[in-house]
Amino acid sequence: MTNKKRYTIVGLGARAQFFVNALAGAGREHSELVGFCDLSAARMAWYNRQLGEQHSHAPVSTYHANKFEKMLAEQKADVVIVTTTDALHHEYIVRAMEAGCDCIVEKPMTIDALKARAIQDAIARTGRSLQVTFNMRYQPLTAKVRELIAEGAIGKPLAVNFTYRLDTRHGADYFRRWHRDKANSGGLLVHKSTHHFDLVNWLIDSTPEDVFAFGDLKFYGDEAATLRGENYDYDRYTGNSAAHRDPFAMQLDNDDYHRSLYLDGETESGYIRDRNVFSPGITSEDTMAVLARYRNGVIMNYSLIAYTPQEGYELYITGTKGRIEVRVQRPPHVLDKDMQPVQDQTETSAVQVLPMFGEPYEVAIPYVEGGHGGGDAILVGHLFNNGTPIADPLKQRASFREGLSSLALGVAANESINSGQRVVVSELFDLD
Repeated sequence: MTNKKRYTIVGLGARAQFFVNALAGAGREHSELVGFCDLSAARMAWYNRQLGEQHSHAPVSTYHANKFEKMLAEQKADVVIVTTTDALHHEYIVRAMEAGCDCIVEKPMTIDALKARAIQDAIARTGRSLQVTFNMRYQPLTAKVRELIAEGAIGKPLAVNFTYRLDTRHGADYFRRWHRDKANSGGLLVHKSTHHFDLVNWLIDSTPEDVFAFGDLKFYGDEAATLRGENYDYDRYTGNSAAHRDPFAMQLDNDDYHRSLYLDGETESGYIRDRNVFSPGITSEDTMAVLARYRNGVIMNYSLIAYTPQEGYELYITGTKGRIEVRVQRPPHVLDKDMQPVQDQTETSAVQVLPMFGEPYEVAIPYVEGGHGGGDAILVGHLFNNGTPIADPLKQRASFREGLSSLALGVAANESINSGQRVVVSELFDLD
């Protein structure tokens, strides 16, 4: 096939893996992966090895981050996939659009209002398109909830309660990585919660109007550990004998993936992947509560905790004719005697509808094989279909506008935490 779209990827950390596998696998019929761009040659070499071993794919041309425009020109890129540190998303999106490319960006679109306006101006100036990858929209469970609301199962939505728990396996990892610095990630209310805010925006078909929030660093970081009487006097885990019995430790030299993708690339990138979660310098919160009011009148209570023993969430949407209750739960984070995780990854989920004055009933969720509850396969089809029209009755495809709406809620929540005041979203973002 000669008219395949040509894709390049900038930022070759872990978040690039979904796109590399998609382009070399299911998306290969319509797409061609032609370029990698990163600070680290070691990272790009690792991905090229994976392409050959897993997909029988020829090596992709590699470029240092300071040769970004050269890559676009030499490889005649049609689309640039941006999976860099969140704070740099806007920079590469703008530069790619000015070079004539469309863009796909990993969530969050960016981390603040100023960077969002730079993207908005680039779209207006160049006419290029941007897609944001919100995979929660594509999960069969959440798609069913969207269908139920659209069918009127609970009438007009009035209130949302959303509680999300990150366990000490998943949640702790944000405090080992670059996400621990809010200047890089916008904090978890931008980096992680953008998934959840987008989901609510999509389910109730509205945008946030005003926001009030609290947030604090209560569990991770050196100050919280000291208050508990705990002493961690090392900055990173790898190669530190004192960390061998630390349940939060990770050793980058224990496997090829972490060694090749991170440890071997440290000299080039300056990025340390295994920072102690109780070391100084953490500026992201681990405990957050948000109250938001939407333009359509819906009120949302949202909370995120990043250090619970068991991961999962509860999402309750109450309307004029009833209520939908969603519960998703993963196994507790358990370590064996050698401090290794017990690998039980079985997730349970349930959706129940409670009609006003009627009998509650469970809703069957179709099983779809693949990542993120089966949503990844559908997302790949939407991203890499080479322009072939795909039916989108649930409006799952997310553009700049949807990315902006979810970002606006997180940024407004951060502003409220800083000021202690209610924040009017329209004073920060133009969502019209």
